[in-house]
Amino acid sequence: MRHNFGAGPCILPQEVFKQASRAVLDFKDGLSILEISHRTPEFEGVVEEATKLVKELLNVPSGYSVLFLQGGASLQFAMVPMNLLPEGKTAAYLETGVWANKAIKEVKFFGKANIVASSKESNYTFIPKDYAIPEDSAYFHCTSNNTIYGTEMFTLPVTKVPVVCDMSSDIMSRVIDVSKYDLIYAGAQKNIGPAGLTIVIVKDEILGKTGRGIPSMLDYKVHIEGGSMYNTPPVFSIYVAMLNLNWLKSKGGVAEIEQENKAKAQALYTEIDRNPLFKGTCAVEDRSRMNVCFVMENPELEKSFAKFADDNGFEGLKGHRSVGGFRASMYNALPITSVHALIDLMQTFEEDYNKKNN
Repeated sequence: MRHNFGAGPCILPQEVFKQASRAVLDFKDGLSILEISHRTPEFEGVVEEATKLVKELLNVPSGYSVLFLQGGASLQFAMVPMNLLPEGKTAAYLETGVWANKAIKEVKFFGKANIVASSKESNYTFIPKDYAIPEDSAYFHCTSNNTIYGTEMFTLPVTKVPVVCDMSSDIMSRVIDVSKYDLIYAGAQKNIGPAGLTIVIVKDEILGKTGRGIPSMLDYKVHIEGGSMYNTPPVFSIYVAMLNLNWLKSKGGVAEIEQENKAKAQALYTEIDRNPLFKGTCAVEDRSRMNVCFVMENPELEKSFAKFADDNGFEGLKGHRSVGGFRASMYNALPITSVHALIDLMQTFEEDYNKKNN
């Protein structure tokens, strides 16, 4: 058995794979989901169901629209200021990692970015706190989970400024109060579905206030009016996302999966803290439940452990090239049995090491 701890695209439930596979062969009257017209009532029903599930699972208040777009979170780095930042104005950004930094770079095409706090000098090993957000900011942008560095933002600062959040790697993994956000965006390939789909949840009243002409494909209002089908949508990705959201609902929803994710993270962090061969890389209070980053106390053992993990059926444990070490990504569909298998692997490696060196 292989255990998939890859950082993305995400692990999906086996039942979702089976349902999607059947639809590839026969979605409706012999037609594959890969060839069905997005203008058919059947696929329109898929979009409606997926939209309903997002709203239900996250308890999205009235006055918000849910969009299924393309281009990943990377396109949202530009779409957010294009749609929300008036010319000559400034947006506040919290810099907590590579993806936050990339978002900051896109703002310069539309206005100014004010970095209100950063953990860059510490290689993004913690989430900054106790910073001020200027009240005249057009919006405040943050990244809730940092896949590369293994930090997660569990609380929001108190502010009257509109809040925008990149939730690409922890959306649907824990309960959130959507009313505290004005725009949420997320690449779907962590907890929602396959790559190629981006989810946007936006408060309608914040749109259309920049005074800027916006190309149709980059205008949230155009996509809202088009029901996420202004152009041909990523049909298969939306369909699989709908299946996966139904799976999540069947498990008891976000509140239930949050408890599972807490249990998985606690078990692995406990072993990392106990095992003298390993150590965590970021501040304990900011440890991510989705991406557990760790290194060896003795860096010379990393190659040996990496090979040991690969030989025993573990995928995706190599850390990002910018930080090294290891990263265990534990998205919703990863069973806790895989986490316990990883813990057993770490303990076996420790035992073997002790036998050779004592």
